[in-house]
Amino acid sequence: MSTSPHFIARARVSALLGVSVICLLAAGALSAIAVITAITAEAAETAPLSQKEKKEKPIMSMTITSSSFAHQGLIPARHTCQGHDTSPELLWTEVPEGTKSLVLIMDDPDAPDPAAPERTWVHWVLYNIPPVATGLAEAIPPAELPSGTREGLNDWERTGYGGPCPPIGSHRYFHKLYALDTVLPDLKQPIKAKLEEAMKGHVIGYSELIGLYKKH
Repeated sequence: MSTSPHFIARARVSALLGVSVICLLAAGALSAIAVITAITAEAAETAPLSQKEKKEKPIMSMTITSSSFAHQGLIPARHTCQGHDTSPELLWTEVPEGTKSLVLIMDDPDAPDPAAPERTWVHWVLYNIPPVATGLAEAIPPAELPSGTREGLNDWERTGYGGPCPPIGSHRYFHKLYALDTVLPDLKQPIKAKLEEAMKGHVIGYSELIGLYKKH
């Protein structure tokens, strides 16, 4: 049985229309997906922050310097175990607005050998330094620390400053200054790790001064 040309033409037109409708529906679905994705992303951006995210704050830069040595410079022997083992003068500026206390940690990440470091040796731990303080005098005794300052334990298991005394090679000594938006509770002479745990979520400013030392 033969099919008329008019019937074949109508069938082709119907098929083409069907394909066009399917393409339009597919395009519409893709557009809808794109719109939904954009709305979801925007909602995620404007959604309320979690408690942890609310505590995160931008870290503002400060400046910490010493009259004894420049950044990345050599620490004089008088501040080490080969001298008087006294602390260097430290000065700082640009403490962020809203700072309630400062923390100072001095440590050496190159212990015992810079060629194969195994641990970070802690030399000095101070916290709750008042934000009005602008530095620490050279060879400062505990009794003359700024009012309210508390001490933590260094890795000799004592409070106070312990100067560089590297067993081998040239070591780096980081003098790290943190600005906090709170005054910490009495942590009972904490080690560095306990102090850092208490500082979490409260750091709003940071600066560091690195000194170098190698035994003669």
